[in-house]
Amino acid sequence: MGAVTDQPEPPAAPASKQRPALRPAPEPLEANDVATVTVGTVIWFVLFVVQVPFYGWYSDHGHTWFIWTCLAGGCLGLVGLKYVRGRRDAIARSRAARDGGPDASAGPA
Repeated sequence: MGAVTDQPEPPAAPASKQRPALRPAPEPLEANDVATVTVGTVIWFVLFVVQVPFYGWYSDHGHTWFIWTCLAGGCLGLVGLKYVRGRRDAIARSRAARDGGPDASAGPA
């Protein structure tokens, strides 16, 4: 048996305070991740190459970490490039499997 309480129900919100019905969320936009990571990686390597001739100056002032940061950014960009290429290919395989293969609309040969 449930307990009976004498507490009144909370009043209903006025019509002007009610939230409108929510629309469904849109599909996420797909960006060209491979191009984005490629451009970033190239920028890191260009910065590294541009700073290498000034290694002596950076060393004298205790800023050689600038150069090595650029090299690390470029190397990590290569790792990221491998990752986004694999992701792009996995998305394409998943989409092809869901849609019935790349030549499903061609029909029987």
